[in-house]
Amino acid sequence: MTDCLIKSADVLLTMESTGARLVNADLRIRDGVIAEIGQGLESSGSSSGPRVDARGCVVTPGLVNTHHHLYQNLTRAVPGAQDGLLFGWLQRLYPIWSAFTPEDIHVSAQLGLAELALSGCTLTSDHLYLYPNGSRLEDTIEAAQDIGLRFQPTRGAMSIGESDGGLPPDSLVESETAILEDMIRVVDRFHDPREGSMCRVALAPCSPFSVSRELMRDAALLARDKGVMLHTHLAENDEDIAYSLAQFGCRPGQYAEELGWTGPDVWHAHCVKLDAEEIDLFQRTRTGVAHCPCSNCRLGSGIAPVRAMRDAGVPVGLGVDGSASNDMANLMAEARQAMLLQRVALGADAMSPYEALEIATRGGAAVLGRPDVGQLSIGKRADIAIWDVSGVASSGSWDPAAMLLAGPTQVKHLFVEGRQIVGDGQLLTLDLPDLLLRHRAAARRLMDLA
Repeated sequence: MTDCLIKSADVLLTMESTGARLVNADLRIRDGVIAEIGQGLESSGSSSGPRVDARGCVVTPGLVNTHHHLYQNLTRAVPGAQDGLLFGWLQRLYPIWSAFTPEDIHVSAQLGLAELALSGCTLTSDHLYLYPNGSRLEDTIEAAQDIGLRFQPTRGAMSIGESDGGLPPDSLVESETAILEDMIRVVDRFHDPREGSMCRVALAPCSPFSVSRELMRDAALLARDKGVMLHTHLAENDEDIAYSLAQFGCRPGQYAEELGWTGPDVWHAHCVKLDAEEIDLFQRTRTGVAHCPCSNCRLGSGIAPVRAMRDAGVPVGLGVDGSASNDMANLMAEARQAMLLQRVALGADAMSPYEALEIATRGGAAVLGRPDVGQLSIGKRADIAIWDVSGVASSGSWDPAAMLLAGPTQVKHLFVEGRQIVGDGQLLTLDLPDLLLRHRAAARRLMDLA
């Protein structure tokens, strides 16, 4: 049994409650779990492991990302999609994505996970809803194992192509029988429900406008039978609301409720256009929301009613969304954007930096059904981010722990399950320069094909 001792943090933000903090604090990791928090802790003899000097640093729980499309970072800033609204943006990118290979999916996931790790993320979901040219969900799962992040992949799907009135090209949709069979396969093979699990699988038909009513219902029934969570996009923008009203005769929240898509085992991405009745529905059913502020800005979707959701008691976490609609995947930047948007909409006192950071940690863990992470307290898993606040970004700050006002967006040290993933700002688990070469080569090939 070995342990790691984090010593003399200027501030340790526990996230046990908003703003809870310890000053000049130490934290001991033992066997992947937080074993001790206090002051004056010392190494424990022969069982002692690394000792991390956290002077000049703020320590937080690792950040939690509740919505991503890792494959999309091979299509950042694509001409013709840079200024599009959601539906037009998708139609520009679908043909490019149809040329992806399994190796493209894998290398893109590696790059996206590395980017997340460097921004302090220890647990991320991913929504992979297209499987061109033999790609499979394990292409992303293996990438998460390479990087060392805690992973919640979702087996997404699209079944309604252009010829049937859907948005995606027919080449990117699957038969619903094949989708359900593969959902069973990946859950049986990869889902680990135990506390401290490094991989939990969820089921995630892409959206109400790319799959049938039957698949939405069948996926919900299957998820409950298997004991896994459900995820999809919902109420993302005005086009989304108009489609729901025209095709289903109801708003997205009502459609979700009718098909079994509410409850503590469900989280929906975006929810920019939820109305008061839908917010009440989500509160009553404990349905979660992945708030993606940067993507919502980039696509002109609007400002999600996060203040109203939080005040009502809706579980809310943060998501960076895909890098084709966000262009970057930095969770600290995402948390700052969430805070600023609520202030723009509702006033400077609408959201504090501590509340935004709580949404990015404990809030996201709750949305993903992971009470074992998201807080720094004894017995929780040792997913820990250490931020250097002695540099330019924080200099002059009277409250260095208010990092979303003045602080770093890149982590100094990062631990997942007690294993160090980032050290002194460098990724430790993969050769990043080599990864960048492989990633750029894959992007050039896609450009040439397009």
